[in-house]
Amino acid sequence: MTASIQKHEYSSAPQAVYLHIPFCTNKCFYCDFNSYVLKDQPVMEYLYALEREMEHTVKLHPPGEIKTIFVGGGTPTTLTPKEMEYFLKSVRTYFPNWAEDIEFSMEANPGTTDFEKLSVMKEGGVNRLSFGVQAFQNELLTGIGRIHSTDDVYRSLENARKAGLDNLSIDLMFGLPNQTVDMLDESVSRALELELPHYSIYSLKVEENTLFHTLYQKNQLPLPHEDDELEMYLLLMRRMKEAGYEQYEISNFAKPGLGSKHNMTYWRNEDYYGLGAGAHGYVGRERHMNIKGINPYVEATRNGLPRLDSFEVPTAEAMEDFLMVGLRMLEGVSKSRFKAQFGQALEDIFTVPLGKMLNAGLIESIEDGYRLSERGILFGNDVFAEFIGSITANA
Repeated sequence: MTASIQKHEYSSAPQAVYLHIPFCTNKCFYCDFNSYVLKDQPVMEYLYALEREMEHTVKLHPPGEIKTIFVGGGTPTTLTPKEMEYFLKSVRTYFPNWAEDIEFSMEANPGTTDFEKLSVMKEGGVNRLSFGVQAFQNELLTGIGRIHSTDDVYRSLENARKAGLDNLSIDLMFGLPNQTVDMLDESVSRALELELPHYSIYSLKVEENTLFHTLYQKNQLPLPHEDDELEMYLLLMRRMKEAGYEQYEISNFAKPGLGSKHNMTYWRNEDYYGLGAGAHGYVGRERHMNIKGINPYVEATRNGLPRLDSFEVPTAEAMEDFLMVGLRMLEGVSKSRFKAQFGQALEDIFTVPLGKMLNAGLIESIEDGYRLSERGILFGNDVFAEFIGSITANA
């Protein structure tokens, strides 16, 4: 039996900011993010609206010392140097209290990052770049709707370093249509030759409302067999470990101490601002989602916060979220953090699923909590599912 859940006040000023720039040069075939093809979009109107949302937000929830900022999309680097300068100045105006060691990340696409724009970004405070590379075979890139080539990757990384940006990350994908284990092996080799501090490597998920979903339903998407996909994951874990990278989260690898601090905010279930069209935020145990469309978002900011939905997260759900996202990290979930957030002991709340997963050898006990075992990493989704609804079921 689990303990009964008591209300526990937990609040602190958010120290993390997510900002959404929803414009792209084109829509990738697998993408279900809130993004729009750039041509004929009212970019400056959108940036003015984003500034209005920042103003409304900080009045309602004043920020603490800002430790991380992450600009995602879309492709933030589709902004021109002048637009980028305006945007970064707005961020600094409304979130002025930056930690000395702030991590300010921006997503970038190879081919949209010339030296001038990168210099503006560096000047505006950006100090970490995450490039969406996905693969090092041009035929695979074309097959997933990417517009860059492998040459663009090398050119963009060279430009970034020239502009003084050296905290760089690239995303790779596996399980792509027509991708083989050998092709992934080659992509990992070429990625590792770059000697970057960080790599994110994700498996393809076929999401609704994408071209890939349409093709999948028509049986026209030549995906690798699931045995090959498992082999790909095992291969990349082995290769990254041999190259001296820590797998600090299921899909993320870094040189020691260089993991994404911003993403750790999500995985530790801590508060963060979410600003921009379709952005999600989590402040004071309340989640929100913003209006998605560009023009509806712009209009909504004239009258207040551009919310599509916002709701208080029930304590039981927040506890389950803590376990589900926390177990993605290879450091595991912390009993002391859980106690600080909820005022109760983790074992009292999750007695049954913890026992079941320990007995199955899918999680293991560590000094201040629990983490996935080596086998558990391969069956992460099964482990996470054990904690959903477990409080209600066992209370």
